[in-house]
Amino acid sequence: MSAEHLIITIGRQTGSAGKEIGQKVADSLGIRCYDKELLAITAKEGGFDERVVESRDEKPTSSFLYSLYAGTGYSFNGISPVGDLPLDHRIFLKQFDVIRQLADKESCVIVGRCADYALADREKLLTVFITGDEEDRVTRIAEERGLPRDKARDAVVRGDKKRSSYYNYFSDRKWGSAGNYDLTANSSVFGIDGCAELILAAAKLMA
Repeated sequence: MSAEHLIITIGRQTGSAGKEIGQKVADSLGIRCYDKELLAITAKEGGFDERVVESRDEKPTSSFLYSLYAGTGYSFNGISPVGDLPLDHRIFLKQFDVIRQLADKESCVIVGRCADYALADREKLLTVFITGDEEDRVTRIAEERGLPRDKARDAVVRGDKKRSSYYNYFSDRKWGSAGNYDLTANSSVFGIDGCAELILAAAKLMA
């Protein structure tokens, strides 16, 4: 691989095993996988309560931030003053700063949180979206969270809606649309290991 760090971002449907797939890819490449870890880093570097950051994870906020990005040309590099913005907005901006700082520092896998959008200007960026058949995703959530199937189905629907709203709101793209990603893979078809192998093969082609 070239001197530039390889970054793999993974968007995922709820219950599609995106985190597990990302971790397998990271382990195979000997690099780190960032998912919930981003929240702790954001809280520490931004001086936020970690519980507050977690409560706002991948949730859309008010229209003010969207107008800020769309209308002022703010870049996610920490240069523009944001101290007078509401807490939700400051958390969002800090998380984007953290994502970009990680990409500058090391090769890694980043799960969710509009990372593909935050890093869109990078050359060695592999963007992936993991899908799964609904019944398989419901089964996985039911098992992971110890929920009855009807509650698990509700959790899948709510989770997808939250992620979709967050992504669509803060980016100029549509969450899950195949044209927005370098690679899409169905974990119901290929399995967790198979999806990881597909991503690794794609990463090798970028070497």
